[in-house]
Amino acid sequence: MSAKGRVGVGGEMGSRNVVVSRNLAFLLCFSSFLAGILFTNRIWTEPERTKLESEDCNQKLNVENHTSNNSLGQISDTQYDISALDGKISSIKTKLAAAKAEQKSLSSGDTASGNSKRKYFMVIGINTAFSSRKRRDSVRSTWMPQGEERKKLEKEKGIVIRFVIGHSSTAGGILDKAIEAEEMVHGDFLRLEHVEAYLELSAKTKTYFSTAVALWDADFYIKVDDDVHVNLATLGTILAGHRKKPRAYIGCMKSGPVLSKR
Repeated sequence: MSAKGRVGVGGEMGSRNVVVSRNLAFLLCFSSFLAGILFTNRIWTEPERTKLESEDCNQKLNVENHTSNNSLGQISDTQYDISALDGKISSIKTKLAAAKAEQKSLSSGDTASGNSKRKYFMVIGINTAFSSRKRRDSVRSTWMPQGEERKKLEKEKGIVIRFVIGHSSTAGGILDKAIEAEEMVHGDFLRLEHVEAYLELSAKTKTYFSTAVALWDADFYIKVDDDVHVNLATLGTILAGHRKKPRAYIGCMKSGPVLSKR
């Protein structure tokens, strides 16, 4: 009986161990299953999140680049508008300066009553061309006074000196702008309503004389070329001897009457 009793006890213990092993295995399997689910979800969630963040960054970059391009385009347009406006302002300033200079020349010789022009001794028009900048500078550095000295010559001696030039065939072109810039510096041009051309020199001379007579009331109107250097003292002495002679003409007469009543 003792042997059978021991055998019975051992069988009971073995069955308990089997049950415990099954429960433990079940718990291990269930834990592994949960761990697998968590690990799998983490693996698939992170790439998606990274992808979304990457797409957001790309969208932000595209938006920033688009905004940057728009800003650069706006800056470029603004700079162009400012440049065009500066050009217009410069042109207006040039025209205004020329108008003021002309008005000043006309008003500087007015009498006290302001109703009549001043009487000048001589008006010297120096015929010049767009390409003759060096010649003009040579005249300015030799016999033609500059700045206040030229104004003093006009006021005290009644001698007006101007470079005479018309306009280019292209109104407002680079040639005209160069003369306007030079006028802003020196203020010694007389601009004519005349289109510059070699075959139109005679017409230019006629236009100069009619314009000079309209602007200044003088005893003598003189035309010289920009390659001629004048001795003003000698010229003044010669002309003073002809001051009382009516309708005097001094120079080279080609053909026909130089002056007419009309």
